[in-house]
Amino acid sequence: MKRILTALCFGAGVAAALAAAEVGKPAPDFTATDITGKTHRLSDYKGKIVVLESYNYDCPFVRNHYKTGAMQELQSELTGKGVVWLVVNSVHPGHPNHRTREAAQKEWNELGIKATAWLDDSSGAIGKAYGMRTTPHMFVIDKDGTLVYEGAVDDRPSSSGDPRKARNYVREVVNKLLAGEKPEVTQTRPYGCSVKYAD
Repeated sequence: MKRILTALCFGAGVAAALAAAEVGKPAPDFTATDITGKTHRLSDYKGKIVVLESYNYDCPFVRNHYKTGAMQELQSELTGKGVVWLVVNSVHPGHPNHRTREAAQKEWNELGIKATAWLDDSSGAIGKAYGMRTTPHMFVIDKDGTLVYEGAVDDRPSSSGDPRKARNYVREVVNKLLAGEKPEVTQTRPYGCSVKYAD
């Protein structure tokens, strides 16, 4: 069953249609509204490290990261170091996994999400600009606005078990940047479920 689930979730058929931001180049700027109604622009965070997390709690891979508390711990650890962490939900409004603002706020509270903000990307604009293929799919942007990492959150593509036992690429990359060093790993294959875009 796990093999079937993994195969289904890896099948991100929209990947070919996505523009995909490139590591080593300026990260695409964007303007988006979070679930509290606040507007966020990537350019506002120049001078800070930014993490983007493609999110859909109905995906079993994402659910496992949150049910174990591993994702919230990572969010808390890195935002505590001054990192901006933006959860990006690109599920289109016609899909059963879509969250209204009210439902998203309830989920945020119930899960104890420790990110900076949850961005409503139901138009798919951010997701497509970055080439977000799966949930989760992670991106790290350095203080100069350059995309320095894209791919999986860790090296453990599983929808069960403890993610804390994995090699966490996001933590590694961010800590290297904070130390003024160049990340060793800049790109990996993301795992999870396909992003539920409108087309």
